Amino acid sequence: MPDHHAHEVMQLMADTGDTYTRESFARSLADHFGPDARFCSCCQAGMSSDDLLVFLFDRGKLSGEIDGTFRLGRLGHCGHDDHHK
Repeated sequence: MPDHHAHEVMQLMADTGDTYTRESFARSLADHFGPDARFCSCCQAGMSSDDLLVFLFDRGKLSGEIDGTFRLGRLGHCGHDDHHK
């Protein structure tokens, strides 16, 4: 099964406008992509939903607290062309 790109996750977050907790983020991704889904970015592959969450926070893509509530931040979109679709 191919990895789902982080761009897809950020677009899902942008489309819903939801605020998440760590648990609701994992549940949302499982509901949308399947319970065994793995994720990738432009520079990393094979991430779990929790790995992806840390990855997105580390890159400033999310605003809020990783162990509290968070949402897609203003920097939530990449500055390069989306050629992964």
